[in-house]
This record gives sequence, C-alpha cells and structure tokens, in this order.
Amino acid sequence: MGAELPEYYFRVRENGAAVFRVDTENRQRRIEMDQIAVVNIRNGEIKPHGDRTLSQGDLARIKAWMEDRAEVLAHRDIDDIHRAVDYLNLTTQWAQSRATDDQLENVTDALLLAMHDLRSVLVRKKADRLISASNDRS
Repeated sequence: MGAELPEYYFRVRENGAAVFRVDTENRQRRIEMDQIAVVNIRNGEIKPHGDRTLSQGDLARIKAWMEDRAEVLAHRDIDDIHRAVDYLNLTTQWAQSRATDDQLENVTDALLLAMHDLRSVLVRKKADRLISASNDRS
C-alpha cells in the first residue's frame, strides 16, 4: 500500500455511511477496521456502533465527512441534470435523423409525457421565482 492510511474509513451506504476506525498498529501489522458508528446524511444522525462512546475527535471527523459528502452529492445532482440536457439534445438529434418509425412508436408517448411533466414543473417554478423576485423588489 501507499504511505499512511487514514484514521477513518467511511463505507458509503444509501443514506450515509458505516464509519470504521483504521488500525495498522498491531502485532501482525495487518489492517484492521473497527466499526465505530453509522451516519445518516439525510437527517444528520450519528449512531455509535454497539455500546461505543464516540470521542469529540471522532464526532468532529464524522461531521466533516458528512459536510464533504453533502457537497459531493449536491455536485453530482447538478451534474446529472446537465447530462440530462445533453441526453435530451442527443435524443432530439436521434429522433430527427436516425430513428425508425417503430423506434419512435416505442418511445414517443413516454417521452412526451415526461417532457410535459418536466415543462409543467419548470414553468411553475419559474413563475414562483419571478413572483418572489417581484415581491422582494416591492
């Protein structure tokens, strides 16, 4: 392995992570990972594993990881949306230039409904922002 291992390892789960303390200072010089907590990003909950008591250092490192993870997930969300815009453009080009009648028949209704739903939400949210901005200026 490389240089020094981190003191903590976070095994990412659906809503957070299982937190392990990494130990290489043992007689066998093996890597041991001792689970110390489970964290939930959505509600900010940190649950010690078993009957453990987390130190202030443990809590500080876990909270820092949670903040970093929230930033990563937020960045991924917006990146996914930018990709969706690209996919819509690629889909338009495909429909215009390469799609067969059978392929179009297979996807047209689903695409139209999804685009109608998205358009409705975007128009409503845009109107809400314009109204809010107008009220803020008043």
